[in-house]
This record gives sequence, structure tokens and C-alpha cells, in this order.
Amino acid sequence: MSKARDIRRRIRSIQSTRQITHTMEMVAASKLRRAQERVRAARPYAAKLAEVISGLFAPELAETYPMLRQPEGVRRSALVLLTSNRGLAGGFNVNLIREARGVLDEFRADGVDVEFHVVGRRGINFFQFRREPMKAMRQDISDRPSMEDARSLIDALIPRFESGELDAIDIVYAHFKHALSTPPTRMRVLPISPPDDSRRARSFNYLFAPSAEEILTFVLPLYVRNAVYRALVESAAAEQGARMTAMKNATDNADELVKSLTLQYNKARQAQITQELTEITGGAEAQRGQ
Repeated sequence: MSKARDIRRRIRSIQSTRQITHTMEMVAASKLRRAQERVRAARPYAAKLAEVISGLFAPELAETYPMLRQPEGVRRSALVLLTSNRGLAGGFNVNLIREARGVLDEFRADGVDVEFHVVGRRGINFFQFRREPMKAMRQDISDRPSMEDARSLIDALIPRFESGELDAIDIVYAHFKHALSTPPTRMRVLPISPPDDSRRARSFNYLFAPSAEEILTFVLPLYVRNAVYRALVESAAAEQGARMTAMKNATDNADELVKSLTLQYNKARQAQITQELTEITGGAEAQRGQ
């Protein structure tokens, strides 16, 4: 009897957990739809900005615009890692942390002095436990990032790159392909990379107003901030996709476990009933024998 009660108690506990995971799956799916809309809105704008930069790029402009300078070697770098503030997202944060650790090891093997900026409670907790020095720690960016969030992340680093204090700025984020594919990605934000030969060969017929110089002064910081913003919105979408997938898997596992336990419960009840019938029959036979 106690075995059947224990199984029944486990079934109720798993069913309660299943309700929670199913609810979290639905919430993540709803947030994912909105996050996907932000990603779809950000990508065309980023592509057009890259096209404009490609059309205006010239090596000699690096003397006038430090954001275009291409250092001969990287001696001092900044690495920004984007993780989430919440867990229950499968391997989302683990993969990002592993990528960031690989980048750190690569820099240090090359003798680069790298400063580490971490966004998200999960990443901060991990590297604090590992006693990894962090230049900055941010937990105030939500799963609905804005351009102001991107500005607050990168604007303090841009002048340091322009002055030559930093030779490169990289960001590690989750590239959102679809809900089941969110690979960790490393993107170099600064220096702005020169266009490849195929883009450079294209013809751009621009009419500049007021002037190309004034436009570049405005567009270059905008391009960098937009690259960081795109990384933020893609990571936010990737987080919700990973959480939705993880919660769906947890819900499916709960369903399978309930089915298995229900079968065990029915067998235990059948064995209990059979034992009780046997005892009743045995008692009746004993009474007749007297």
C-alpha cells in the first residue's frame, strides 16, 4: 500500500512541475515572437549601414577618423560577453561562457592584455567563482534591449580605441538563426573592418549632403552602436528560443515520466488487490475448515 501511495505522490509532484515548465514554455514562446520581430527589424538596417560604410571606406580616411584605423598588432583589447540574468535556458549560457573563455585564452596566449566586460548575472556569477578579473559587470540590461543599452555599453570604449589605448574591441554573443540554433559568436566591433573585394568593386552613387566628412562623423559611431544593439537583440531572442526549447523538453520528459509511473502505479494497485483477494479467500477457506 505504501508503495502505491509513494508512486501516486511522485505523480502529483511531477504533474505540478509539468504545469510550471509548460507555462514557462508558453511565456518564452510569446517573448520569442516579439524578440524575433526586433531581430528582423535590426538586420536590414545593419546591412544598409554596412553598405554605406563600404561605399565610403578608404584607407587614407583612417588618419581623419580613428575608428577606421587598422592596428598592425593587438597589444591591448576589450572583450564584452553577453549572457542572461536568468537560467533554465539549457546550454545557452554555458556555450557563451565556453566561447568567451576560448577567446580569453587565445588573447593571453598571444600576449594581449585583455580587459573583460561581462553582461548578465549568469556570466558574472561564473567568472566570480573562477576568480576571473572583470573590468565591468552589468545586470541592468533586460530581455528587451534598446539602443540606449547599446550606447551605454560601447560609448565608454570608443574614445579609448580612438586614442590608441585599445587596439580592438570584441563582443561574444548568441547569433540567432532559429529557436534550435543559437551558436555563440565572436564579433569584432572595432576597428571597423574594411569591405571585402566584392563589396569594394560595387558601384555606389551617393549624393552627399552636407558632406562625406560630416556624414562619416555621424555614421561611424552609429554603425558601431548598431552592431552592439544587434548583438543584444540577437542574444535576447536566442535566450528565449533556448528557454522555450529547454522547457518543452522538460515538459515532454515529465509527460513520459508520468506515463511510466502511472503504469507502475497500476501494477502496484493490481498486485495489492490480488494480495487482498488472496487473503480474503484464504481467510474464508480457513473459516470453512473450522
